[in-house]
Amino acid sequence: MTKADLVEAIATEFELSKRKSGEIIELVLEEIKAALQSGEKVQLIPFGSFLVRDRKAREGRNPKTGAKIKIPARRVPAFSAGKGLRDAVAGSKKKSRKK
Repeated sequence: MTKADLVEAIATEFELSKRKSGEIIELVLEEIKAALQSGEKVQLIPFGSFLVRDRKAREGRNPKTGAKIKIPARRVPAFSAGKGLRDAVAGSKKKSRKK
């Protein structure tokens, strides 16, 4: 699914113009980005969480030459799937326990 597919699905579902639904999606993405830039964790329960992880500086190798290179520390965005998303992807429903 692409962003355009998502825009069309939302426009159809809520009887909005594609332009309006595109603006809504863009606003949501900008808000998530702004929260991550300020160091906040974004939780969309039960979908998942967006967070920022700090990677330490490390030594790597240039795959072409084999020469050692220094990889600097940096912050990277990460996503952690929530239980609802994991279950949906796995195709499982709410399981009942046998007693």
